[in-house]
Amino acid sequence: MSSVSVVIPCYNYGHFLEEAVRSVLDDQPGVDVRVLIIDDASPDGSVEAARRIAARDPRVEVLAHETNKGNIATFNEGLLEWADGDYCVLMSADDRATPGALGRARDLLDAHPEVGFVYGRSVWFEDGKTPPPARTKVRGWSVWPGQQWLEHRFRQAENSITCPEVVVRTSLQHRVGGYDPQLPKAADMEIFMRMAAYGHVGFLRGVDQAYYRLHPVNMRKSVSALMDLTDRRQVFELVLQRYGERLTDPQRLSELVNRQLAHEALWSAGRVHDRGRLRRSEVGRKLFGGGLMDEVDVDELVAFAEECWPDVKRLSLYQALQSHGSLGPREMLFMLDQKGRWWLRRRGWKYRGY
Repeated sequence: MSSVSVVIPCYNYGHFLEEAVRSVLDDQPGVDVRVLIIDDASPDGSVEAARRIAARDPRVEVLAHETNKGNIATFNEGLLEWADGDYCVLMSADDRATPGALGRARDLLDAHPEVGFVYGRSVWFEDGKTPPPARTKVRGWSVWPGQQWLEHRFRQAENSITCPEVVVRTSLQHRVGGYDPQLPKAADMEIFMRMAAYGHVGFLRGVDQAYYRLHPVNMRKSVSALMDLTDRRQVFELVLQRYGERLTDPQRLSELVNRQLAHEALWSAGRVHDRGRLRRSEVGRKLFGGGLMDEVDVDELVAFAEECWPDVKRLSLYQALQSHGSLGPREMLFMLDQKGRWWLRRRGWKYRGY
């Protein structure tokens, strides 16, 4: 029977640990699972909660840091130094696996030794609310050559994975190495693209593989639109720089991703511009206290779009933003089109698994 090593890094999330550990042990029938909780010097008593769990179940181990090492070093310690199962999972202490998720992923990986990692849909839910019931009946699976999966990523300029829904072949994890400390906010995006450069990618259709918890402490909450765009562009550039020789036509991939990022930057600039016009209006002064928008936000986003794709200057929305004039019907249509695609990519399961 194939085995699964689950690494659960924890910093001040001790109150979530019971749910997280139970989800990968009690809700995964027929799977050989071991769990390592790594407490990164939490001051909230998380390590005590972890040790209580381990005392009740021999499948659980605890590693406690005396000083805080940060998330990337903690991830890599568990995945590269401890994980020795056939497959491995990295799951934050505030997330959960859905019932049967590990068995479903194991079955695909067992059947397709060329697949380096497998994922499915991740259900997002707000902390304090009961998540919806997970879909657990597989409608089938897809196996994508790594090159083909990567091209989808470059076309969409987007990370389709949140992380807890991924099960990785441990031998591939050890081959490609750990998370990149140079990318503290985008290391997950880079590592999955790195893996796809060395193996195929599996997707489980019709099922929910993990629960991703939304709460005020989530890292993504502090990321602005420009920061997100810049981080994503850096990841794609690094992938092309480091693994370009393994990819087909890297120049075309670069053009695809930069054009898409330019469109997203322009759409974001349009939103900032529109909010600013509302703030300057009589209604806006009542709603927002009369504060003016930060013009630098628009200028920086437009400059980013220009840098990615110089031909963005031909678009009517670009010209309207440069003149600081009103956005007409054509410009608003552009924004709505971009917004629809952005929303689908982030929320729609079809864009997660094609």
